[in-house]
Amino acid sequence: MRASIIGLAISLLLVGCASLDAIRTQNRQRLLSLSPGMSKQEVLSIMGTKTIKARADDGSIINNPYRTEMYQSQGHTFELLLYYTDKKHLDYAITDDELTPLIIMDGKLDGWGWSYLDGLVQKYELRVR
Repeated sequence: MRASIIGLAISLLLVGCASLDAIRTQNRQRLLSLSPGMSKQEVLSIMGTKTIKARADDGSIINNPYRTEMYQSQGHTFELLLYYTDKKHLDYAITDDELTPLIIMDGKLDGWGWSYLDGLVQKYELRVR
């Protein structure tokens, strides 16, 4: 009886948790629904803004977006929304190359991806860390 109660408690804890693979897959799928020109609010509505507890040995918590950054240059405001989309290393550390940047320029989605961001960095002389 005690074992079944413990099993039930563990099952309930895992409900609502997602694997890191599921989080990455979900974020990549949601990218397909984006279009340049969408408002920041539309982007956040599609991509999500929830904190997700991952079913990992280390108890990882993934924020959506994982990280945000803001920059200003040449009269424009740039906001980067970085979402966890890739797995490059077999560890639980999430590095920049495992994130996809969504670039919000003056409140509208301008584009996404590292190549796109690199082009904007050069064009607008952004100092991105």
